[in-house]
Amino acid sequence: MSANREPPPQMRLPLQADRPVQADALVVSDANRAAFDRLAAWPDGITPILALSGPPGSGKSRLAALWAERVGAVALLGAEAALIDPLELEGRPVLLDRAPDADDETLFHLFNLARAPGGALLLVARSAPQGWDRALPDLRSRLNATPVVTIATPDDAVLAAMLRARFAERSITPSDDLIAYLLR
Repeated sequence: MSANREPPPQMRLPLQADRPVQADALVVSDANRAAFDRLAAWPDGITPILALSGPPGSGKSRLAALWAERVGAVALLGAEAALIDPLELEGRPVLLDRAPDADDETLFHLFNLARAPGGALLLVARSAPQGWDRALPDLRSRLNATPVVTIATPDDAVLAAMLRARFAERSITPSDDLIAYLLR
């Protein structure tokens, strides 16, 4: 038996599980409270269309996914929305994440479908729809009239919860002092 033999490769165990988005895992703070409260009450019969905007990493998609789960919305992603037959969406709430990536025709159809009984449209993007570059005048006017709720950059409460969640995924329980140090 040779002394230079390499040990067998270490087997990796898939310890990180894909978990469904859960409302109790979302930290509501000053950074996202207005958006959280608005989506908790919407659709409210006042407006069938709403836009959710905020910077990258602020939790827009997570909050929108919670809304979609609560109301049974069809979740679409940007340009992929053009692949869906609009008739399949009639009378249903729709979540369109990365909304500016969708083409004008698709957005126009989604606006029209949202006004049907049972319909609603949540547009998610980094910027408000009033600033999106669109060629169709009718779509432009609808985007300009869309109410917007904004999420701010995550504050320390949200960042601390995110850190704790990442540590928990690896079965690590950090001290409060460590979290405070990392936040600084």
